[in-house]
Amino acid sequence: MEDDDKIALSRKLIDIVGEISAISDYRTTVKKQYTNLARRLKLLTPMFEEIRDSKEPLPKDSAEALASLAKTLESAKELLRFGSEGSKIYLVLEREHIMGKFQEVTAEVEQALSAISFEKLDISDEVKEQVELVLAQFSRAKGRADASDVELYDDLISLHNKNVDTAAKDLELLSRLVEKLELGGIADLTQESLALHEMVGATGGDPEESIEKMSMLLKKVKDFVQTVNPDIDSTASEKSAPTSSSGKAPTEGNQKNHIIPDDFRCPISLELMNDPVIVSTGQTYERSCIEKWLEQGHGTCPKTQQTLTSTALTPNYVLRSLIAQWCEANGLEPPKRPSTSRATKSGSACSPAERSKIGALLCKLTSGNPEDQRNAAGEIRLLAKRNADNRVAIAEAGAIPLLVQLLSTPDSRTQEHAVTALLNLSICEENKGSIISSGAVPGIVHVLKKGSMEARENSAATLFSLSVVDENKVMIGASGAIPPLVTLLSEGTQRGKKDAATALFNLCIYQGNKGKAVRAGVIPILMRLLTDPQISMVDESLAILAILSSHSEGKVAIGAAEAVPVLVDVIGNGSPRNKENAAAVLVHLCSGDPKHLVNAQELGVMGPLVDLAQNGTERGKRKAGQLLERMNRFIETQKLAQKHAPSSAHAADNI
Repeated sequence: MEDDDKIALSRKLIDIVGEISAISDYRTTVKKQYTNLARRLKLLTPMFEEIRDSKEPLPKDSAEALASLAKTLESAKELLRFGSEGSKIYLVLEREHIMGKFQEVTAEVEQALSAISFEKLDISDEVKEQVELVLAQFSRAKGRADASDVELYDDLISLHNKNVDTAAKDLELLSRLVEKLELGGIADLTQESLALHEMVGATGGDPEESIEKMSMLLKKVKDFVQTVNPDIDSTASEKSAPTSSSGKAPTEGNQKNHIIPDDFRCPISLELMNDPVIVSTGQTYERSCIEKWLEQGHGTCPKTQQTLTSTALTPNYVLRSLIAQWCEANGLEPPKRPSTSRATKSGSACSPAERSKIGALLCKLTSGNPEDQRNAAGEIRLLAKRNADNRVAIAEAGAIPLLVQLLSTPDSRTQEHAVTALLNLSICEENKGSIISSGAVPGIVHVLKKGSMEARENSAATLFSLSVVDENKVMIGASGAIPPLVTLLSEGTQRGKKDAATALFNLCIYQGNKGKAVRAGVIPILMRLLTDPQISMVDESLAILAILSSHSEGKVAIGAAEAVPVLVDVIGNGSPRNKENAAAVLVHLCSGDPKHLVNAQELGVMGPLVDLAQNGTERGKRKAGQLLERMNRFIETQKLAQKHAPSSAHAADNI
């Protein structure tokens, strides 16, 4: 191996171990195993440093083994980070999966170290002995399990199943759980709730079932903590905890003596909501909690795990009023909505070392070396995905214009990294304006047309993120983005279709973009997606059709696509949200051409409409009422016409 390659590989290994060393405060349930793993990996640093400083060439087999070790250390780093930041309840309930992954990583590290020929390396005997000791420790650690995890798991399952003989045992079990899980303070409980939702969202299991189970457990633990410690807000752990966005502690002490209705609790923090807001899935959250969730880069609803079609937050005035009434009825001070929204950050909280790393990556972006640019764009992509502080720091360093320039590079991988980095940066509201002002939209549209499938998908997601700002909808629509979005909707992967659908939905909120979408041929594609059970795009297709049906060209195109039978079927058998959207489309169709009214009536829509008018969503009830009124008028008109028809015929006979 060449000296430059050897130095680069050894530095990479040193950097990974350095990042592992920076991870601390592992969850109690995995603390012993994870601390030991991190400690052993840190002991490898002297070997990497001596390899870096050595004048001898690195043998080919040793180079391959070290490259394999680097990949394994990346896996170990992610595992350890999970053990530091993950939900405590999740780590217990998924202990078999977690420990299986731990054993897998441990075995991979041992295998990679065993493949290194230490006698061929130019390292000191002292370092060689240290590494061989580490290797022996890994060998002995294989297959070990911590029995305390099993006991904790059984306690949580017992609590979930209420498998306790007496109330005393129940309290004893809860007390044991609070102590072992270290959930004795409100700050701990709120952090656990956020971490739990994030971890569940990353799993491949049934998120709704997992969230329901774990949230119920967390709620029981929290109720117990507040019952046994009514003055929890003044405990030591709370004195050091950050306050909420309103500057107040998350809960008020006088609420502890009352059972808060579940509907009044935020699903994330489990606290009485102060400023309830509705997300695009219809779920309600405390504003500060859902804003933090979105800032962390999530694009899904925490409770349902459905993709959010918009990041807009709508105040839930009805629920806020009900909460205020409940507080007054129970002698509590009604929660006051914060007078100002979240405090704006004056800058990123990144450390000097992190800022230095970002600066080095930006130098690589401007180096002119294609490989350096590709690697740097990939690292910025990952850093921007990780947290809000990184997104602010990367933008402040001036990365956005450099990434925009890379959108036109012929290297498809670099292009993909650049557009995905912009997507991750755009999660930060302040960065949206910078991305637009840097002239990114034409480049993003170029990638949407010509890039790899993953790059096209991420381009669509970036356009959606930018189009949250109303004035950007106009610019994006005028840039020629809509036709390639329609193409992606037609020929993309499942994820690509959904990214294209969410972008089109948001763009078509602006009236001027509706005609562009219709002329690009979106209606036949939506009808195909609507009737294909393999694709599962009914929700998205109907939502877009409901928007386009209010446009004259859209109304004509939907009618020409023979949509009425499909709409009638959805009104009778669809989900509540789909029923209301199907009814909305049918209202517009029937206002334009009476033949659609006749068609719907012949297909038996009256019965489902009556049911929707009585049991549907508020919007669904309104749309059903409009259709029923229009149909009743049409029927009356037909009856009158038939009544006068014989008289006219008789008069004609007498002429």
